[in-house]
Amino acid sequence: MRSMFAATLSVALMTTTAVAQTLPASNPFAKPSTLPYQAPPFDRIRDTDYLPAIKAGMAEQRAEVARIANDRAAPTFDNTIAALERSGQLLERAENAFSGVNGANTNPVLQKTEAELAPLQSAHRDAINQDARLFARVKSLHDRQATLGLTPEQAMVLTLTYDKMVRAGAQLSATDQKALRDVNGQLSTLETTFKQRLLAAAKAGALVIDDKAKLAGLSDAEIAAAAADAQARGLPGKYVLSLQNTTQQPALAQLTDRATRQALFEASWTRAEKGDANDTRATLLRIADLRAQKAKLLGFASWADYKLADQMAKTPQTAQGFLRRIAGAVSVEQKREAAELQAQVKAEGGDFALKPWDWNFYSEKLRKARYDLNQDELKPYFQIDKVLEDGVFYAATQLYGITFKKRTDLPVWQSDVMVYEVFEENGQPLGLMYFDYWKRDNKNGGAWMSNFVNQSKLLGTKPVIYNVGNFTKPAAGQPALITFDDVTTMFHEFGHALHGLFANQTYPSVSGTNTARDFVEFPSQFNEHWALDPKVLAHYAVDYRSGRPIPQALVDKIKRAATFNTGYSFGEALAASQLDMAWHSLPAGQAPKDADAFEAQALAASGLDVADVPPRYRSSYFLHIWGNGYSAGYYAYQWTKMLDANAYSWFEANGGLTRANGQRFRDMILSKGHTEDYAPMFRAFYGKDPEVAPLLKDLGLNADGSRVTP
Repeated sequence: MRSMFAATLSVALMTTTAVAQTLPASNPFAKPSTLPYQAPPFDRIRDTDYLPAIKAGMAEQRAEVARIANDRAAPTFDNTIAALERSGQLLERAENAFSGVNGANTNPVLQKTEAELAPLQSAHRDAINQDARLFARVKSLHDRQATLGLTPEQAMVLTLTYDKMVRAGAQLSATDQKALRDVNGQLSTLETTFKQRLLAAAKAGALVIDDKAKLAGLSDAEIAAAAADAQARGLPGKYVLSLQNTTQQPALAQLTDRATRQALFEASWTRAEKGDANDTRATLLRIADLRAQKAKLLGFASWADYKLADQMAKTPQTAQGFLRRIAGAVSVEQKREAAELQAQVKAEGGDFALKPWDWNFYSEKLRKARYDLNQDELKPYFQIDKVLEDGVFYAATQLYGITFKKRTDLPVWQSDVMVYEVFEENGQPLGLMYFDYWKRDNKNGGAWMSNFVNQSKLLGTKPVIYNVGNFTKPAAGQPALITFDDVTTMFHEFGHALHGLFANQTYPSVSGTNTARDFVEFPSQFNEHWALDPKVLAHYAVDYRSGRPIPQALVDKIKRAATFNTGYSFGEALAASQLDMAWHSLPAGQAPKDADAFEAQALAASGLDVADVPPRYRSSYFLHIWGNGYSAGYYAYQWTKMLDANAYSWFEANGGLTRANGQRFRDMILSKGHTEDYAPMFRAFYGKDPEVAPLLKDLGLNADGSRVTP
């Protein structure tokens, strides 16, 4: 019998199809881009083009889905599943471009567009996933999958399509589907609200300094950049230290004035807790409550249970067990590090207890004393263009044979953006890459990778990918030097890019980085290792003033210091993962009333030294879990660090940076997308299930928390 919802959907489709037909040909998204690789024509796109294009794209896709659902022919893989994979191309090209620009270069028009679209996009997804006629066709195929003669990739696409619809409520009653749609609509709006409030809070929370003397410890270039930032904000004669998205801020390692350090830390810690229009706490409490309600509607005990069901870990118990297995050793190291830093304070005549705003300052002093390693001494060797071309690209060429050509003829969304075309070893075109590295007030914090165009043999498309960072841009006339942490970030995000560039799938839904959260960070973290590979490092780490390569003595210092402060650096992320799991393990109806009190309780239960080592993200500015899709999934960074440590140990045992090893990794991991289950895929490469020991070794620790003997 035709459901009431199906009838309602048909009316909606009839109405919105007309909208699709009214999208003017002048809209740059009306037809596929004629630029190489169908790259977005940013020179033609106006801020006001996105909204009508995305609305028209939704209407067009829902009309396409209606034709699939109403097809009188018996369901087949091609007329149902492959047809779904072909649908929504206008929507995808408009949404992908909008997401990229809105995240990296937003403005009030784009933010208003985002807010208006959020509930519409949620309703659009629900309308498709809860269509009873469409689900009946998908279920028919799923129930007789073994008789269809599908390829392994087709079988995976069918399974994932069925599971996605079930997880979206396709099997719920009409009443529960309506309730779920209401929850989804509220969540989409609240998550957008959180992101926009946090962006505003971070900008407003920047520390304004009146007296240059309070910036003692920063380099002349950094002080000049702070002055330029203040000038841009209409504060001539002052200095602005803008906030990055993490708890700790880079300047805390250098500022000699303790009061300034405390002020900067507190500006970071309380950025979204001012009780003003940018305060995010009420928003996140409501998000947590609604997510728990949604999980209950779908038959799960908590949001974490719901989210992990299709991840590599499968259950929150597995993920939490993994976190506990490493927390003990990390906690021991944190206490040892805190004691060492307190001794450093005392040795310098300090009569105060170590506080979080002191940690990076004194750990940097200890690093210099113990390893004679000064971060300012390193910077001249890391000029950003050379790091990219002679480091990141060079390593990829050595491993995978690919080459890069800079393109200056393609339009970009901001003048700092660089574009490169990527080629296979035999010269065949592989894809296109954009790089947007410098921090801006209108850019979301952190670093990320995504696609403007996804690879698909079905659609005949090759990947168009972008990497975004938030490095401190030098003042005019100064060299573009970055820290070694920034170098590592560049290698990390390019690891994601490789995962997307090497995509080799027929169907877009399983292509490239369309994988589980606790697998997708594996290639990126693995790629970080090549930043310190002797052959790669010697190729890009060259003093910009003299052209001389980085001295081996300095390289040795970097390597000896590699596990220094890991109790802090790994522990702050581990605490954030525990915090994420605490929020998302709540059953429906048990959301707390006080975000700060719940956070304090969750951190106290983590087993970590959170008094000295606060979480990398506090709840109120934890963008990953409230706005960027990592809810109940931040553990993925530690989980995939385990996978990466295992994989790199395999490389070390088999010759390291070689073309043959790179090809094997490409063939068995990077080119697979989600065409196979993750555990067997990893096991085939590594030879066994992942182990914790290589991860702890990378941290310089044994299982009991003792330090690994060099």
